[in-house]
Amino acid sequence: MINGTIEEKLKSLGIVLPNVSDPAGKYANFVIVNGLMFVSGKGPSGHPKGKLGNEYTTAQGYDFARNTGIEIIAVLKDALGSLDKVKRVVKAQGFVNAEPSFEEHHKVLNGFSDLMLEVFGDKGSHARSVFGAVSVRDNLPIIVDSIFEVEV
Repeated sequence: MINGTIEEKLKSLGIVLPNVSDPAGKYANFVIVNGLMFVSGKGPSGHPKGKLGNEYTTAQGYDFARNTGIEIIAVLKDALGSLDKVKRVVKAQGFVNAEPSFEEHHKVLNGFSDLMLEVFGDKGSHARSVFGAVSVRDNLPIIVDSIFEVEV
């Protein structure tokens, strides 16, 4: 980063990284292959339960997606030691737990995307896709699966 480290950027944004959560099943939090770090699906801290369009609004979903991004950044920091080793956010897939008529999945995942741009600048621009899900693990409102290019 030109004007300081990514950790300094987080501090200026008032973001404190949580402890890394354990995987919810028999898989790794991340895998690194050929400079790409695949982060397993993460959800928001506090384990809120419910669907967008029923229990939660689009604005609340945006906040959940942003919080999920913070959870993912914590995995990156834990794995790499320094967030300055993140060369680029490559791809994000959001799985939004939503009632059938909900149509603002893209606005929910913007919470993740906006955070990546705030934290990583131009390196935070990424490809993405978002899906409505009839259900997700633990009835979380969103799960985000992500890929980063990293320095190994």
